[in-house]
Amino acid sequence: MASLKELKGRIVSVKSTQKITKAKKMVAAAKLRKAQAAAEAARPYAERLEGVVASLASKVGASDSAPKLLSGTGKSDTHLLVVLNSDRGLAGAFNSNIVKAARDKALELQAEGKKVVFYLVGRKGRPVIARLFPGQIIESYETTGIRDIGFEQANEISAKVMELYEAGVFDVAHLFYSKFRSALLQIATGQQMIPVPPPADVPATSGAAVEYEPGEEEILADLLPRNVTIQIFKGLLENAASEQGASMTAMDNATRNAGDLINKLTIVYNRTRQAAITTELIEIIAGAEAL
Repeated sequence: MASLKELKGRIVSVKSTQKITKAKKMVAAAKLRKAQAAAEAARPYAERLEGVVASLASKVGASDSAPKLLSGTGKSDTHLLVVLNSDRGLAGAFNSNIVKAARDKALELQAEGKKVVFYLVGRKGRPVIARLFPGQIIESYETTGIRDIGFEQANEISAKVMELYEAGVFDVAHLFYSKFRSALLQIATGQQMIPVPPPADVPATSGAAVEYEPGEEEILADLLPRNVTIQIFKGLLENAASEQGASMTAMDNATRNAGDLINKLTIVYNRTRQAAITTELIEIIAGAEAL
């Protein structure tokens, strides 16, 4: 059984940890409001841009004049998985869920005989993917020290992805991130970015003849790279909100668990102290009777 000194030291240690987790919960809650507002503000534009691209893509189809981002390379031998993670931990299963979704997709593609390579953003998912898929990480993007990840970072990541695509490094690109629903729910999401997947449901037109100036191909040549950047930007914003929500929930659970542990240790401490006092009294009484 632990001594009174050891029990008291453990109680003090857990109380210090509880103060830290409570403070981190409050910080995450404050950051969550801003991150959630940014993610929700970006969704309408990203969804509307996808709709415009889908509408134009349905008119162009897979013609010879279609942009490469729409028609693809004509094969799907090599797949690039762009995995968005964070640089910090203490966020529950936030990072592990994204890595798990990317891992499952990679194993599925490899089972089909495809080659899989990774472009990792953030540090947390790197050790796991490097262990599971050694030598398959071809590019990484450091976000350490960046306080607020924004459009500039999304543009840099997108530019590198486009450079790799033009160089023929991969045929198909997928994006993995965590979609924010609430502080309690974040959904690991994967979507195909390159080539742009065919529209599943294009709204029917009113029958009016529409002429584009310039032509659809020229508009798509400008919109498709922008769409890739916007989808990455949306993923970064969704990740930022999801990370803060997951961190707030994890720190709240840790604070409550610390409180429960403190109560249990306090009971053990009081019982041990009472037993020590009782033992001392018995020894004193026994010694007095012996005299």
